[in-house]
Amino acid sequence: MKALLLENIHPVAVETLERRGFEVDLRSSAMSEDELLEALPGVSLLGIRSNTTITPKVVENAADLLAIGCFCIGTNQVDLAAAADRGIAVFNAPYSNTRSVVELVIGEIIALARRLTEKTEKMHAGVWDKSAKGSHEVRGRTLGIVGYGNIGTQLSNLAESMGLRVIFFDTADRLAHGNARRMPSLDALLAEADVVTLHVDGRPGNAGFFGAEQFAQMKPRSLFINAARGMVVDTEALRECILSGHIAGAALDVFPTEPKAQGDPFESPLRGLDNVILTPHVGGSTQEAQEEIGWFVAGKLGGFSLEGRTELSVNLPAVLAPQLTTGSRIGFLHVNVPGVLAELNGRLAEQGVNISAQYLATRGEQGYVVTDVAEPLSEAAARAIAASDHTIWLRTWSA
Repeated sequence: MKALLLENIHPVAVETLERRGFEVDLRSSAMSEDELLEALPGVSLLGIRSNTTITPKVVENAADLLAIGCFCIGTNQVDLAAAADRGIAVFNAPYSNTRSVVELVIGEIIALARRLTEKTEKMHAGVWDKSAKGSHEVRGRTLGIVGYGNIGTQLSNLAESMGLRVIFFDTADRLAHGNARRMPSLDALLAEADVVTLHVDGRPGNAGFFGAEQFAQMKPRSLFINAARGMVVDTEALRECILSGHIAGAALDVFPTEPKAQGDPFESPLRGLDNVILTPHVGGSTQEAQEEIGWFVAGKLGGFSLEGRTELSVNLPAVLAPQLTTGSRIGFLHVNVPGVLAELNGRLAEQGVNISAQYLATRGEQGYVVTDVAEPLSEAAARAIAASDHTIWLRTWSA
């Protein structure tokens, strides 16, 4: 089977898939919809990062595609519903680059508070400007974390160990770590925080989440960081607040529109502003994080395509089945209606198939059952199961 990996995915992903028998095509850039339509025939596994968009048209025309791996945290670049309708599993790496993003944010907090970007620019220009003007310690300052998930909580722990006071706001119920304080509203957090950092997800409802109204509520001369999603921030509004001096500095790693390939021009209203750090979506781009992501997502793709395992899939029912070491396995993705499991087991019994283990999960309108048997499933038995009106797909594997 063939795997197509885009956007400079770490070589460990190539090694992981090749060890499991895949022919891997590694590309350095993202692909457009038209390019994907041309490239995907014959491809079983597709690996992408954040700059490749998987539309319903791509999904509908990818007849050979079994699974998509997002070698990053987010999956908003994939139409998950369209993929689920076709029975195409989607996986991501929700935890693998957490530490890398947190370390970037910590570094940005210190760099902004000390105005290090301006210092280094002057030094490179041959200007010696030894002054404490506008330079502050972060100890004792209040960090406001908006979005207290995997990244937000780890940031909370590290920031507190550095002497920052931590407050946070999240729409979900989250356990406060250490001495962090939960705020009753975003407005309350903005009124108190010296540094505001965003760690929300890319769901459509978060588009334009942080704009002129929210910047106006921030404390005068506070700092702003966005390492979450580009589309959640109104960068024009941020520019005005920086020019007016209301916001003393900002760091952004993500942008509403990002170049598709290395070396493409980058445009932003924030270019050229003092005490503004702009980085090219590298929050998770450390060697350690990319290697971990490559290993993790490639493992999930291989486990699904070769053993039918869907644990941590973001769009299909997640069945935590053990690694297949003996016998055979039947994977049956079906419409989630009453009686399907009984129908499946009845047809297996009719064919004289003895079940050694069985695992079932449902998700919305779909159900997925993994059945382990001692002997390989005969073609007649497979046809009998696949003939069900509720079948989406039926696949078999042998150890």
